[in-house]
Order: sequence, then C-alpha cells, then structure tokens
Amino acid sequence: MVNFENQGNLIINGMGSSGGGSFNKVLINGKGNVHGDVECNDFTINGTGTVTGNIKGNEGKISGSGSIEGSIEFDRFSIEGTGGIRDDAKVNKMKISGKGKIGGSLKGEEIRIRGKATIEQDCEAEEFKGEGGFAIGGLLNSDVIDISIAGECRAKEIGGRTIKVKKGIFSFLNNLFKSVYPVSLTTEIIEADEIEIEYTNAKMVRGNNVIIGPNCEIEVVEYKGTFSQDPSAKVREAIKI
Repeated sequence: MVNFENQGNLIINGMGSSGGGSFNKVLINGKGNVHGDVECNDFTINGTGTVTGNIKGNEGKISGSGSIEGSIEFDRFSIEGTGGIRDDAKVNKMKISGKGKIGGSLKGEEIRIRGKATIEQDCEAEEFKGEGGFAIGGLLNSDVIDISIAGECRAKEIGGRTIKVKKGIFSFLNNLFKSVYPVSLTTEIIEADEIEIEYTNAKMVRGNNVIIGPNCEIEVVEYKGTFSQDPSAKVREAIKI
C-alpha cells in the first residue's frame, strides 16, 4: 500500500520525542512520543509510546500499552497488550490479542480478536473471527462471522451471510473472563442466510436456515427455510416467512 524504503528510520529508545513524517521504519521503545502524522513501511510500539496523529503504513504493531491519538490505515496491524487507537482503523488484516480499543470504526478484510476488544462504532469485514469478549457500539457486518465466546460479547446489530456463535472451549480466556463477565453474546438483531447460535440474547433473529442452540433467549425468530431450537433455549415467537 505504501512504500518508503528509501526514507530513513525513526527509532526512539526510552524517553524521547520526534515530529511526524515519512519513514521506512518507525520503532518506539519505552515512553517515546511522536507528534504529527506518520507514513511508513513498518511501525512498532514497544512499551507506552504515543503517536499524536494519523498513521499510514504496511505493517504495524502495538506491544504493551501504546496509544495512537488519531486514525490508522495499514495492510496488516496487530495489538498485543492494551493498545488503543482513538479514531478509525482501516486495516486489511487486523489482529487484536489482549485488550484493544478503537474509538471509531474498524474496517478490514480479516479481523481476528483473541482477548477483549472494544470498538466504539461499526466493525466491517469479509471475515470476522472472535475468541474471547468484545463490545461493538454499532453494527458488526461480515460475510463470515465465527464467534467463540469466552466472556461478554456485545454488538448493537450483527449482519452477514453465515453467522456461527459457540461457547468457547475452556482456555486461558475463560479463566480470564469467567470470574467477572457472563459468557454470552447480547445484540438487538442478528440477520444472515445461515445462522447457528448458542449462549445468545437477541430481540430478533432473521435468516434462511436458523439453528437456536442451548442457553439462548430470543424474542422473535423469522426464517424462510428451516428452523430448530434446543430444549434449553427460550424463543418467544418463531415465524416462517
């Protein structure tokens, strides 16, 4: 997407600060600060570094508790630790491990969440895979949605082509979340062609073929093709349309 191989590198070790600009590599170790917009090939924060501006690049990573006080646009980006992005994130392949927060919307091709992610606005992708917990303030929209719940998952609305929601297998994520958060997905509307869900609370589930698995509480199900319901699930009304 971006090529700045002929540019110099920006490396900050410990306490230091720099202005923005175009670079090949940007590496912030410690508590470094960059003031201004950045364009680069590779971007990395290790520690508690801060960028006050927007960033465009090919590959990026936040390890530790770094923050970006602006928006990002990358081909690949990962958050490991407790990274935060104040505004929008546009990333083809996004991976959030640990705790990541995006203050705007997240758009990409592949989004992988393993841990706890907070996205204040919409989340749009070709493929969304969530393992752990997440909070999405707006619409979660993806062709393929695969959610393995190990904590509290919330989205205002969920739409796609194929949606599968399962309770996660016991792992470090369950141990991380189970003492604090309920293991469930809560949303107002789920709409897709193929829907298979469990441990889900929703007002409306609308699809072609719908499977309501265990521990669901659904007010209304609308389906065109097939419908099945686990004995432990609560569905107030199921309507074939």
